[in-house]
Amino acid sequence: MAGESDSNILSCANCGKPANLQCPKCMELKLPREGSAFCTQECFKSSWSSHKSVHLKAKLSSSLATGAPGEQNSDSLGEGWLYCTRRGQGRTPKFPHFDWTGTLRPYPISSTLTVPTHIDKPDWADDGIPKVEPNSDLQRIAEIKSPDQIERMKETCRIAREVLDAAARIIKPGVTTDEIDRVVHEATIAAGGYPSPLNYHFFPKSCCTSVNEVICHGIPDARKLEDGDIVNVDVTVYYKGVHGDLNETYFVGNVDEESQQLVKCTYECLEKAISIVKPGVRFREIGEVVNRHASMSGFSVVKSYCGHGIGELFHCAPNIPHYGRNKAVGVMKAGQTFTIEPMINAGVWRDRMWPDGWTAVTADGKRSAQFEHTLLVTETGVEVLTARLPTSPNVFPWLNSKSG
Repeated sequence: MAGESDSNILSCANCGKPANLQCPKCMELKLPREGSAFCTQECFKSSWSSHKSVHLKAKLSSSLATGAPGEQNSDSLGEGWLYCTRRGQGRTPKFPHFDWTGTLRPYPISSTLTVPTHIDKPDWADDGIPKVEPNSDLQRIAEIKSPDQIERMKETCRIAREVLDAAARIIKPGVTTDEIDRVVHEATIAAGGYPSPLNYHFFPKSCCTSVNEVICHGIPDARKLEDGDIVNVDVTVYYKGVHGDLNETYFVGNVDEESQQLVKCTYECLEKAISIVKPGVRFREIGEVVNRHASMSGFSVVKSYCGHGIGELFHCAPNIPHYGRNKAVGVMKAGQTFTIEPMINAGVWRDRMWPDGWTAVTADGKRSAQFEHTLLVTETGVEVLTARLPTSPNVFPWLNSKSG
């Protein structure tokens, strides 16, 4: 660690306290002093697993740079790799300009994958515009599913679980999120389904991959996962006319203690929320349960994105906030299907949007985690339609002491 004069003291990259020590590797790479300053050796050591990724990014950027440091040249990846713009409707070879909140940066994305003609597709598949969903009465009324709809939902949610498990099995340092997307895409089609996110309001990929400070809707791209990252993979499958939606946050290699606690707490928030689901419970109670557990652990709950009804429509009523003192309307009834998907932040709850128009990140650049299930309210309680299977990969240490 190198010292710095008192005349220009920065904030510690780990805890935010005044800092006058600087990472020697950052100095060697001539990286900005912001983000490389630390208050003590202890803070430097405790954040090393996540901080070292800054050095790897800098080396990659310098080998691909066409202009300012940190700008990757999309041409170096080969034909078709470009940055996403205009919520998926645009592409550019130029690295976007933005006041980035954390260390993560967008990378170029690959060309859109195709879906065979025999696959049944939702109405946005060809032109990116949902037709039925926005104007449906089910945006106001939480549908009670028929027995036939419920059977189709169960089948679709089982496929979605198997697709997510296939993605989970390949996650390790060096794998790109684009490769994860390809696994999701191919596994979905192999099961006879359509990847619901693909071209939904012009979203360019078949799943969402949200790394580190990304809260949700991260776009799979050319970035390789690094040791110490966390990554959420969000999968939705359309099959037999209905959607099944779930996500999980995974560890990439050796992850620091705070990130482990964040992911475990988020998993617990979802479990505790599911445990209260039954006929007669108010939807607003879910937020109270999630907020209580997250706050006790020192974390915050994202307010900008909610759980939602699901079935023949991808998103519909009810709207299910995960934060406390929310104003969600309605009471749970048997036959309803909806998602609960808390997004929990290590720092502040507020979010920012990247220039691609999709990627939501934490306002302070600290990490975020999420878990999601599609649920069916039964006469006596709840059935988790996207529940883990005996074949699901053993990736969460806290499940080893109990059945998952």
